[in-house]
Amino acid sequence: MRAAVQHETGRPRLEVRDDVEAVGFGPGKVRLRMRATGLCHSDLSAMSGVLPQLVPFVPGHEGAGEVVEVGEGVTGLRPGDRVLVCWLPPCGGCPACKRGQSQLCLASLMEAGTPNFRMDGSDLFGFAGTGTFAEEAVVGAGCAVPIPDDLPYDIAALIGCGVTTGLGAALNTADVTAGSSVAVIGCGGVGICAIQGARAAGAAQIVAVDPVASRREAALRFGATEAVPPDGLADARARVTGGEGFDYAFEVVGTSATARAAYETTRRGGTLCVVGAGAVDDLFQINMFELFFDEKKILPSLYGGGDVLRSYERAVALWRAGRIDLAGLITHRVPLSGVNDALEQMRTGEALRTCIEI
Repeated sequence: MRAAVQHETGRPRLEVRDDVEAVGFGPGKVRLRMRATGLCHSDLSAMSGVLPQLVPFVPGHEGAGEVVEVGEGVTGLRPGDRVLVCWLPPCGGCPACKRGQSQLCLASLMEAGTPNFRMDGSDLFGFAGTGTFAEEAVVGAGCAVPIPDDLPYDIAALIGCGVTTGLGAALNTADVTAGSSVAVIGCGGVGICAIQGARAAGAAQIVAVDPVASRREAALRFGATEAVPPDGLADARARVTGGEGFDYAFEVVGTSATARAAYETTRRGGTLCVVGAGAVDDLFQINMFELFFDEKKILPSLYGGGDVLRSYERAVALWRAGRIDLAGLITHRVPLSGVNDALEQMRTGEALRTCIEI
């Protein structure tokens, strides 16, 4: 079968091969035929080494497709079912799941070191234990979440990561209140979803911040009340909040510099929500006096900061009601053979989300 392969950390391009095999099928597993996958910035971060990932590997974790085969002991799934890929499924039994923090469950990531592809007789890993840049993938049954018949594969794929992450940051982690002021730094697909989440929550002012003009224009279409380049943030803060600072600031880039900018643009007593996935050696610094005196809440948000299955259902309900626009997030479409075009579209900021049709 065909799959896109990252041979070494740091390589900027993937090799599309037709001799890759999906392996590991057995009890508790399902075999999926992928139909659509989104390119998430985390895939680029894994390729570059910002996020840890065993190599060689098949990128992709934001996908949807059909169940081809179910292993022994799998219930609730059967061949032909339409599903999205959940890259961080809750096990239901660990302390995090029992506390109601299933987004912190590590059970599936503990299995990410097990190869689920082979090529030329050698092991290949799937990114985050999945690997959706392939025609087929073998994953744990919990990774395959049934979707309704009216949900297209391309939109379902985005709900599997970017949509859930962005909406959840606003609705779960930060819990944006009606009438509040919001700044969103970084307006790719996840940032746009944070904007849509803030709008759905009733935020009165939503300022989008991004260096790419096309993304600023898109942010306005998706609910931002204004959009500025990074050097315009200070002026927007002064105009919108009277210099006090925003009630909520979302950092959706994943660098200490943008996190610091978001912190500084948050009002005293306000909330900084960190959504971007950054590098282990990029340190966010804050002095002890300002931490104490400003009483700003610093809230990291992993995978939307809440129960992912409920978050999926909420995203579908909001989409059906016309409260959020998910189809509009897909600005480009390419076949699997064009995956390197998708990488370039994301690196340049040209795309919000590129759908790779498989």
